[in-house]
Amino acid sequence: MADFFTHFSCVLDVGTVENAAKALDLYNKFMDDLEAEDPRSDGFRLSVEPEYGGTKLWMRDETTGDPQQVVEFVLRCARAFRLTGRWGFQWANSCSRPRIGAFSGGAHVVDLGKRRTVSWVTTDRWLAQMTGQDKRHRAPRDADTP
Repeated sequence: MADFFTHFSCVLDVGTVENAAKALDLYNKFMDDLEAEDPRSDGFRLSVEPEYGGTKLWMRDETTGDPQQVVEFVLRCARAFRLTGRWGFQWANSCSRPRIGAFSGGAHVVDLGKRRTVSWVTTDRWLAQMTGQDKRHRAPRDADTP
């Protein structure tokens, strides 16, 4: 049997050491809310590491994680700390054994000031579109292709 994993490691600068401390409280509340979900999310780990200056939140998976939960938490931080600018991260999906279609990844960009997603992509969907295997979104044909 194969095990599937989603890996990521990213930082979010919340501006001040005080905001970073408050973000830990936001994270604990967020994780409590996730505990009530059914099925339970894989979530993510968060800490404030001194080598990142004390204002940056380090978010990562422990064994596997949920990128969507990272996005939702970052949007909460953007709202709570009035963050601006763009922020993004990427992730990798892997598998403990070779399996067709088990390896992919993605990236997500958020406008912190507007509190919304700018764009996101997953490599498995992109590949299906570009190879014509996604019937909803066919890849454009080259001009030289009959």
